Amino acid sequence: MLWYLFKRILQLIPVFLGATLLVYFLVFMLPGDPLAALCGEKGCTPGVAAALTEKYHLDDPFLVQYVNYLGGLFTGDLGVNFSGREIGSILENAFPVTARLAIEALVFEGIFGVIFGLYAGLKKGKLFDSTVLVISLIVIAIPIFVLAFMLQFFVGVRLGLAKPTVSGTAGWGELILPAVVLGLVSFAYVLRLTRTSVAENANADYVRTATAKGLTRGRVIRVHILRNSMIPVATFLGADLGALMGGAVVTEGIFNVPGIGSQLYKALTLGDAPTVVSIVSIMVLIFCVANLLVDLLYAWLDPRIRYA
Repeated sequence: MLWYLFKRILQLIPVFLGATLLVYFLVFMLPGDPLAALCGEKGCTPGVAAALTEKYHLDDPFLVQYVNYLGGLFTGDLGVNFSGREIGSILENAFPVTARLAIEALVFEGIFGVIFGLYAGLKKGKLFDSTVLVISLIVIAIPIFVLAFMLQFFVGVRLGLAKPTVSGTAGWGELILPAVVLGLVSFAYVLRLTRTSVAENANADYVRTATAKGLTRGRVIRVHILRNSMIPVATFLGADLGALMGGAVVTEGIFNVPGIGSQLYKALTLGDAPTVVSIVSIMVLIFCVANLLVDLLYAWLDPRIRYA
């Protein structure tokens, strides 16, 4: 297992470097003058322009800038953006908010998606199964911003069950409604994945053998059906963790959540390339770590899987 873990970490290194290099190239090769954002409408004097160019290493070759950026990233020094604010402080304030939002969304889609998917798979072809499949398809078909405005209006404004917008502190309770919106589409996918896997495993030979041995129905479902059905679900949830944090741009904008998504949107609109690259690099790192954890989880979910 340790050797497998070491190999997986080695495999993730080129993935991280390749993704960050591509993002760095795309952002910093965009047309435009970064000094325009620093000096405003009046522009920079030649002396100020030369000082800023030297300070931000704008005259260095592309690969030199990228290597300098990686050095700062691995040492925790993300530098400053074009407005003079430290990027590390921006992420320090915004990242915990988005992390709470993503965790709540992941818990929502994981728990309820598995529960409804399990029951639908065990009742394949019956009314409950057909109903949840239709509902999940409707949820997938509706754009997330439409779902957000609908829930914000009916749950937050009409019924008053939750705040329609989030305060500056963005506590766990305030993030429940945005988390439900953020996790709704993924909830539908988890439900359908679980339902399909459960329906297939319910008719497997090892399930019939376990039933013939006299095991209770509950134990057969928990140990033999559900556990073996969780492999594709765990894969999806692991990849979805990074997607939830990156896809929070729309949700955070609608509910006024002061997280990574809103900061990324502001940076894109202002052309703040250093902030954009830093946020995307953190997202790539989260993707890599989440997929590594999912791979290690496979051996626990399915004893048939053995890593050399």
